[in-house]
Amino acid sequence: MPNIKSQEKRDRQNIKRASKNQTAKSKIKTLNKNFQSSVESNQIDEAKESMNEYFKALDKAAKTNTVHKNFAANKKSKAAKLLNKTKKSDKAKSK
Repeated sequence: MPNIKSQEKRDRQNIKRASKNQTAKSKIKTLNKNFQSSVESNQIDEAKESMNEYFKALDKAAKTNTVHKNFAANKKSKAAKLLNKTKKSDKAKSK
């Protein structure tokens, strides 16, 4: 237990921040899984919607420094490439 009052406050703040960060990271992982599963099942419309939610969560986390901005950009880029690849293969199958 800290003897300094400011350190006690700092400990309380760290606990709150860690909790918020963990929640945001967990949400990102869940949304990524939802996006991946909708892409694998070739549900393009559902994949677009889940991708938008995923991007929104990544942007919010990067804005609040929960994750690094380059991490968010990298994940967004990979998701967009995967969706575009799925669209192209879907069009080729339908021909």
